[in-house]
Amino acid sequence: MTRGAEPGFGFHWPEALCAPVRELPDHTRLWVALSGGLDSTLLLHLAVHCHGRTDRVRAVHINHQLQPNASDTESFCRDLCDRLGVPLVVERVTVTPGGNATGGGGIEEAARKARYSAFEALMQRGDLLLMAHHGDDQAETVLFRMLRGSGVAGLAGMPAIRALGAAELARPLLGFERAELERWARVAGLSWMDDPSNNDQRFDRNFLRHTVLPPLRERWPGLNRRLRHTAESCAESEALNRKLAALQWQGVGGEQNRLPVDGLKTLPLAEQKNLIRWWVRERGFQAPTIGDWQQVIQDLLFAREDREPEFRTDGFSLRRFQGDLYLVPDRGPLPDVPLALEPGPVLKWGEWSLRLEPVVTPERPLPPIRIFTRQGGERVRFHPAGPSRSLKKWLQELAVPPWERARLPLVFAGSGEAPELIAIGDLWCSEQYSGGACAAGWRLVIERECD
Repeated sequence: MTRGAEPGFGFHWPEALCAPVRELPDHTRLWVALSGGLDSTLLLHLAVHCHGRTDRVRAVHINHQLQPNASDTESFCRDLCDRLGVPLVVERVTVTPGGNATGGGGIEEAARKARYSAFEALMQRGDLLLMAHHGDDQAETVLFRMLRGSGVAGLAGMPAIRALGAAELARPLLGFERAELERWARVAGLSWMDDPSNNDQRFDRNFLRHTVLPPLRERWPGLNRRLRHTAESCAESEALNRKLAALQWQGVGGEQNRLPVDGLKTLPLAEQKNLIRWWVRERGFQAPTIGDWQQVIQDLLFAREDREPEFRTDGFSLRRFQGDLYLVPDRGPLPDVPLALEPGPVLKWGEWSLRLEPVVTPERPLPPIRIFTRQGGERVRFHPAGPSRSLKKWLQELAVPPWERARLPLVFAGSGEAPELIAIGDLWCSEQYSGGACAAGWRLVIERECD
C-alpha cells in the first residue's frame, strides 16, 4: 500500500484534470470502477470533487479473488468510500482462465471478461461508468494489439466512450500519462493499494510495460503521443470502414442473420472481409482474427452447391445454406427428454418460450402436452381430414436451415404411442390451438428470442 493523507485544506485539483471528468455524456447515475489502485482512487476523488458527495456518484469494486491482498484491497475500497460518502457495490467474481495463464488469452483475458460481465449486469439504462485508463494504458493496448496482428479496429485502441450493455462507459483520463497522475496523487496526499500482479512479467502487458516500453520511450520521447496519433488515425479508418460496410450491406440485401452469397461475391476480397467483420460486430460478437481470411471466404462462398461449409469461432459460426451466408450464435444444449407443458407457467426450451393460455371454458380435459425435438420419421397433418406429410420434406420445402430444424420445439398432444403433432416451433400450429382455439379451449403461444 502506498500511504498518504486526504487532500488537505487549501488543496485545489487542477482544472486540466477536472475538465474531462466534468464534461461527461448525459447520465442518470455516475459510477466509478474502483480497483483501489492509484488511477481509480484518483478518479474517484475527482468525480466526488466535480459532481458532489451525493448519490450522483457511486463506486463499484470487482474482487477477482486472485491476489493475496484481495481482501485488503476490498477493505481499502470500503474505507475510502465511507470517508468520501460514496455508496459502494462490491462484486466478487470467479475467474476461470480459458487458455495459457502466462499469455494474453489466459488469466488476464478471463479476468477482463469476468470484470466487464459484472459491470454490464450491474449497470442500468442511463448509467455512466467511469474507468481510469490513461495514456500509458492506451499505448500498451495499441502496441499489444499490433503484436497480436490486429487490424485497424484493434489499433484504434480503447475508445473514450462506448456502450456498456444498456449503459455507457467513459475513460476521461486517456489524455494523461501515468506519471502526471501519480504526481498529482502524491501532491494531494492520496493513499492507494498496489497490485502485486502488476510486476509479474509472465503476463504480456506487464512485459510490455516494464521491459519493452521503457527503452522505446527513451529512444523516442513522446511515444505515448505518437501511439495516440496512430490510434486516432486507425479509429478514423475504422469509422470509414463501418460506413462503407453499412452501405454495402444494404446494397447486397443483407438481413439481420443472413447475407446473400451472390451479392458478397461481387465485392473485392478486402471489402468482403470488411463487410463480414462489420456484420459480426453489429450482431454483438467479436470479429475473429483469422490468419487466412482468403481461404475462409473461399470455402464459404465457392464450395459446391451441395456442400454446407461452416466456419466456427468463439460464440458463433458462419454457415452457408441455399445461397445465403448465416451468422449462427452458439446455443446451449436442449433437454434430452420430453418436457410436459402445463397451463399457465412459461416453459423455456432453449431459445424458445412456450405457454398455454385459456381462451374459452374448455369443453373437455386438456390432453397431455409434451415438447421434444425431431427424432426422425415425424409426420404432420395440417388439416384434420387431410393427408399426413413428412415433416422432414416439409421443412426442406420451407428452406429451414438444418441447424434450425434440429432445435425446433415439436409440440405433441395426447398420450399413447401415436400422439398428435400440433405445433412446429413458430412455423405452424394446429387450428385447435391457435386463433380462437375453440376446439381445445386453449391457445398455444410459442415465441423465439431475438438473436
